Amino acid sequence: MPTTIVIGNPKPRSRTAQAARMLAEALTGTAPDITIDVVELGAPLLGWGDAPVASAVDAVARSRLVIVASPTFKATYTGLLKLFLDQFAGGTGMQGVVAVPLMLGASPAHAMAPDLLLKPVLVELGATCPTPGLYLMEKSFEDGVAIQAFSDRWSSTVRALTRRGDES
Repeated sequence: MPTTIVIGNPKPRSRTAQAARMLAEALTGTAPDITIDVVELGAPLLGWGDAPVASAVDAVARSRLVIVASPTFKATYTGLLKLFLDQFAGGTGMQGVVAVPLMLGASPAHAMAPDLLLKPVLVELGATCPTPGLYLMEKSFEDGVAIQAFSDRWSSTVRALTRRGDES
């Protein structure tokens, strides 16, 4: 089962995407298998039944590990990411998926946003979130220090949980 990154930034190929790739590689030792840059799904996110949107939702649901990443907008994750997450069935849409919430921001004032705002919705959708969310400063994450520290602490937990499904 693949590792997927979901990027909820309204700008394509953003720093949020870069941080999500870096985190996926740090946690798993390999590049993510699937990248869903939600902005590329466009206006069909506003409705139901669009084939590309359904395909993206299915890819996440079939993933073993999903990094869900967003910049901090108005102290929370983006509306764009919310539109994508609304496409999942509540309680079961992400069942069996290990998810790690990741947010980037300009100020440490919102450092709890991944845990207080993004993690609960992922859990509501059925995901298992075994780690704290990761908040990165958008101007300084590129050195990889914070990502590596997070990975050093949590990669063994993530790998154990993502391997568990392979045994059944």
